[in-house]
Amino acid sequence: MTEPAITPDLIAKHGLSPDEYDRILEIVGREPTFTELGIFSAMWNEHCSYKSSKKWLRTLPTEGPQVICGPGENAGVVDIGDGQAVVFKMESHNHPSYIEPYQGAATGVGGILRDVFTMGARPIAAMNSLSFGEPAHPKTRQLVNGVVEGIGGYGNCFGVPTVGGEVRFDPAYNGNCLVNAFAAGLADADKIFYSAASGVGMPVVYLGAKTGRDGVGGATMASAEFDDTIEEKRPTVQVGDPFTEKRLMEATLELMQTGAVISIQDMGAAGLTCSAVEMGDKGNLGVRLDLENVPVREEAMTAYEMMLSESQERMLMVLRPELEAEAKAVFDKWDLDFAIVGETIAEDRFLIVHNGEVKADLPLKTLAGTAPEYDRPWEETPAPAAFTEDLEVDPMEALRKLILSPNYAAKEWVYTQYDTMVMADTVRIPGIGAGIVRVHGTDKALAFTSDVTPRYVQANPVEGGKQAVAEAYRNLTAVGATPLATTDNMNFGNPEKPRIMGQFVGAIKGIGEAVKALDMPIVSGNVSLYNETDGAAILPTPTIGAVGLIAHVDDIIGCDVRENHVALVLGETAGHLGQSALLAEVFDRAEGDAPPVDLAQEVAHGDFIRANRATIAACTDLSDGGLALAAFEMAERAGLGVTLETGDTSKLFGEDQGRYLISCDADDADTLLAAAKTAGLTLEKVGTFGGYDVKMGGSTASMTALSVLYRSAFADAVA
Repeated sequence: MTEPAITPDLIAKHGLSPDEYDRILEIVGREPTFTELGIFSAMWNEHCSYKSSKKWLRTLPTEGPQVICGPGENAGVVDIGDGQAVVFKMESHNHPSYIEPYQGAATGVGGILRDVFTMGARPIAAMNSLSFGEPAHPKTRQLVNGVVEGIGGYGNCFGVPTVGGEVRFDPAYNGNCLVNAFAAGLADADKIFYSAASGVGMPVVYLGAKTGRDGVGGATMASAEFDDTIEEKRPTVQVGDPFTEKRLMEATLELMQTGAVISIQDMGAAGLTCSAVEMGDKGNLGVRLDLENVPVREEAMTAYEMMLSESQERMLMVLRPELEAEAKAVFDKWDLDFAIVGETIAEDRFLIVHNGEVKADLPLKTLAGTAPEYDRPWEETPAPAAFTEDLEVDPMEALRKLILSPNYAAKEWVYTQYDTMVMADTVRIPGIGAGIVRVHGTDKALAFTSDVTPRYVQANPVEGGKQAVAEAYRNLTAVGATPLATTDNMNFGNPEKPRIMGQFVGAIKGIGEAVKALDMPIVSGNVSLYNETDGAAILPTPTIGAVGLIAHVDDIIGCDVRENHVALVLGETAGHLGQSALLAEVFDRAEGDAPPVDLAQEVAHGDFIRANRATIAACTDLSDGGLALAAFEMAERAGLGVTLETGDTSKLFGEDQGRYLISCDADDADTLLAAAKTAGLTLEKVGTFGGYDVKMGGSTASMTALSVLYRSAFADAVA
């Protein structure tokens, strides 16, 4: 097949600027072949090279005594004691999920699971953070249904419990939904597998499913804005098969027991290209690939297509040659492809040969290490004016509007489509704060949460970034866990716009400050930029996934709210209504500043909750909707009413940070009040649980009636 001529139009279609193409000419010393152009496009696009974000990502705290492996590998690795480690990461599949919701979301789940078991860990938990446009938008219902079905379809068939996550709606996501997928697994701390190749002349082995034409150019597509050509991008979305992935996991983990694996890498974004280049680069080796040996499922595939395909359920491995027979036997047993497709070489070359013809011959180190790195111009987000208005609203009517919004209504419609109990180690399912999974065969448990409040980040990126981390810290603390570490998924618009780049920079600064103060280093993550359609950007959405350790399952803070329990709030309530859920949902306004985050106070309050867990029957952090929504949710889950002593709007719905709502009996309340006084912390009684009504100030409503609204509103909006 004759390769197309390299034209300015073809270069642009590959997401490369004229300056970047000139740089390629300098590196290669000649005009690149069509396959080489595709390889550069794959390695230098935003999705793979992080060219707009690297400068700022380097400023994040990534180390700590608990960290075994930080950013740079397939997933982060954190010590949980007893020779065990938790391996986890969060990644986006935003653009594919908007184009093709079911497969986009499904393959997002598949990709993040591979990142975990590639490290030698068996996945034990999944989460997802989803952002959609307004429910009334004509595309939203299709997207919500397709994405949720895709996540459930893949995760349920693979056999991993989905234990947490979040769903939000805002008009800013009308043209670009966000699908952020998280996975965590368990491994022996001394048996982690890495991707750096070693040894010259070692076989490079292709593992898993066959290569097709699905997903060709997917990473480049994910590095550009959407416009009216969106339908043309449909072939760039991959197609997943969870049953093949399950076999691939079992085969991979079994293979690792043989001692045959020198290095191993998931074939994710940019497929064979990125996986081979990363393995060679990390091991300071070159790689030769003979593409006629690549298992394919379609006829007459070109070198370009094979190198850029993002077909799913594939891995690349460097093998100890003396153990080839044992390794192949494992994959034959699981009915998966095992093919030697190349070898490591001493020269700094990425040599691609197809049927005896050289299709690409490039300096490998340059491909990996000298991708453009931009110091994009950025503008600091102007400080918003403080919101000082007194809002007049009936508190019960305000609560009704919140629980009728799909943003704050119960999310059962979503998580009941997921298998939350497979593997039989789930201790707490979604809908009750952080998800909890027992560490199998031990008394330990791990807690998982995913958090961000985009409207805070939009108003004040630094405080919004801090708040996302602080809320994750509180959600873990509220179940009795000690926060260990975080993964970030940075979803933003076009970084070439200084205003958008300023949001990114501000959020990174806030996140960095918070993870340092809260001892939750960033160990893995993902950046997703160009989330725009026709020039309209999403809300800045730096999602934080966090993991915490519970030393013994008996230390879990339950959700045992009972008749006559006292409601206590830890932390000061000033009544911050700027950028609040009340302002957004009841008044349809986005005004004021994000609530400030006092990180020293977060630590003091977290330590207090964990130290006094034995006297706390139930606990939740106060976030969106403030005290009113948190108390309602806690009481509703228990099938009880709740009486809050204040009727003040700002005290009920203010979103001051660092606060927890505690339920306990009267004697334990006295003990806690005394302990807080000794510690110099603010803890006050705000009401009682019990009866059948919700009472706030002079306003009363039946809990039964409110519960019906709360439990049905989400499905009514999107099902």
